[in-house]
Amino acid sequence: MSDLEIQGLYASIDGKEILKGIDLELSRGEIHAVMGPNGSGKSTLANVLMGHPAYEVTAGSVRFKGVDVLELEPDERSRLGIFLAFQYPHALPGVTVSSFMRQVMNAHRRGGHDGTDDPISVRDFAALLRGNMELLEVDKSMAGRYLNDGFSGGEKKRIEILQMAMLKPELAILDETDSGLDIDALKVVANGVNQLAGPDLGVLVITHYQRILDYIRPDRVHVLVDGRIVRSGGPELAHELEAGGYAAVTPKEHV
Repeated sequence: MSDLEIQGLYASIDGKEILKGIDLELSRGEIHAVMGPNGSGKSTLANVLMGHPAYEVTAGSVRFKGVDVLELEPDERSRLGIFLAFQYPHALPGVTVSSFMRQVMNAHRRGGHDGTDDPISVRDFAALLRGNMELLEVDKSMAGRYLNDGFSGGEKKRIEILQMAMLKPELAILDETDSGLDIDALKVVANGVNQLAGPDLGVLVITHYQRILDYIRPDRVHVLVDGRIVRSGGPELAHELEAGGYAAVTPKEHV
């Protein structure tokens, strides 16, 4: 049995159906990529998995570690071990990166999946933050800056990966993390993901372009077109998409 099981998932927003029967399974220790053209439903899938209230699930099921995810609020899904790295992270002027990270960690520790309820001590938090910033090559000065306020695209995405390192999720959904990054920033972010990948973490990389998969190598690639997964395969499928476009790998009935 896979850790994440999505079966027959249909979802809509403002009465418009976007997802039209998604079936997908992923286990911890695996990296899967979902690729598709603009408007195919990639970000909708990410938002539905995390519980964005604007999206309505009209059919299907989502289970993670045997738990019915669709019955949980977004914060409960997060404490269960699901993490979403946003395509466009929001700025929080007046809230430092360090303060934000500690508040999020303590919120997780209240009824979190690790069974810990007590707030993390200032000393333990500082050591953990410092170690993860070094691991992910995040300049230590960023801890005192306001979250995403005036950050470059690369800095915003790097802080998202830092948050992932601090929370230690068991399923990380990366919603077009490569969006807006130059090649140097992309390499740094991809290296951070690779540093955190391992047997206790499943990663779902959602992307429009193949280039991030040159640095984060997936075990499986799924092609999403018009709200449906029309083809799945190994990492070579991403190179087919790069060479021939989505039409080349999409069955005629879905074109």
